[in-house]
Amino acid sequence: MQLNKKAGLFTGTMIGLSMAVSTVTWADNHPIRISYIEPLSGPFANVGDAGLKHFRFAAEKLNNEGGILGRDVEIVAMDNKQSPSESVSLVQRSVDNGINFVTQGNGSNVAGAIVEAVDRNNRRNDDKVLYLNYAAVDPALTNERCSFYHFRFDANSAIKLEALSNFMTTRDDEIDKIFLINQDYSHGQFISKRMKALVDEKLDAEVVGDVLHPIAQVRDFSPYVSRIEQSGADTVVTGNWGNDLSLLVRAIDSAGLDVNTYTYYGGGLGTPAAVGPRGEDILFQVSEWHADVNVDEGLEEYEKWFVEFKERYPEIDWYYHRIYNQMHMLKNAIEEVGDADDVVAIAKAMEGMEFQSPTGTVTMRAKDHQILQPMYISVMDADAKYDADNSGVGFRTVANIPVEEATDTTSCDMRRP
Repeated sequence: MQLNKKAGLFTGTMIGLSMAVSTVTWADNHPIRISYIEPLSGPFANVGDAGLKHFRFAAEKLNNEGGILGRDVEIVAMDNKQSPSESVSLVQRSVDNGINFVTQGNGSNVAGAIVEAVDRNNRRNDDKVLYLNYAAVDPALTNERCSFYHFRFDANSAIKLEALSNFMTTRDDEIDKIFLINQDYSHGQFISKRMKALVDEKLDAEVVGDVLHPIAQVRDFSPYVSRIEQSGADTVVTGNWGNDLSLLVRAIDSAGLDVNTYTYYGGGLGTPAAVGPRGEDILFQVSEWHADVNVDEGLEEYEKWFVEFKERYPEIDWYYHRIYNQMHMLKNAIEEVGDADDVVAIAKAMEGMEFQSPTGTVTMRAKDHQILQPMYISVMDADAKYDADNSGVGFRTVANIPVEEATDTTSCDMRRP
């Protein structure tokens, strides 16, 4: 009887130990997954597809260097059809599938819905998820709507507008009449309101037009361009992205309108090709990077990264430098914690993190989870080493914004677990 009891205890112990070893082995071998929640169908499918290629390339590069904690990184593509409600469902699907990380960037309206879904899940459940935002720039996301579980790797719209307006003051003699045209949701609405205030504060100019148009619904921008022409504007400022920007600049070009155009995403997929060499010296963008920064600053290793990506995907360029930062900072945070499943500890590790990016030190501000990084303003130039979007024209830097100037204040009052 004693022997049987001992044997039974021993057997049960062995079964429990076997299950524990099996679980550890599974965790060690199973990929660290990131849900990529973006439009992979519909009018912005080209933007979603380009971002997916960026993330999968970055994951492959990390995996070739040993992954994270010896585990591969896997990007799980999820088509949100540019819908906030669909994105909320995909956050839940990620949780149900045991995925700890979600990433998204196209559309601050979508981003806001994801923040709410992530917060709701993390309040109610032990299976927590972290939201890594690589492109949604509405300042509210790191101010009144800030969340412990949300990290933004792009400069917010307030930072970008501050940089653009400061640069525009250096060209004040060329700027008299400004026309604002933006997509009608939180991102575009912020630009409309804030840019008018900045013009009053900094520029000897007037806003002669301010249009908000439906997002992803306009197929012909010529009526809007007619309004720009009738206003007598010499300058256009727009935060449009995707086809809404490509179609706008094409319509401006087709009308032969002689206006300088200041953009957030002028180097993004489709836009350089839409305007081509005719955009030289008149199409500006504010960004955390562009291809010729590699040349200007002698970033030989990062230039190899850019060239390798282009060889892999000849139809697009490596555009989202922030994805490089995001993936490496996530890796550093997980490896500091030593556990890819402890979402709270990973978030705490990322707060305040400094990372030596190819373009300089970037910092994830602890107070609101807004990244602070050097910024560049560039203009289309046919003499650039690397063309953009296979257009024959690239970008050259016209202003460097050091990290201490590429910042803003925050009203975030974050609730931490």
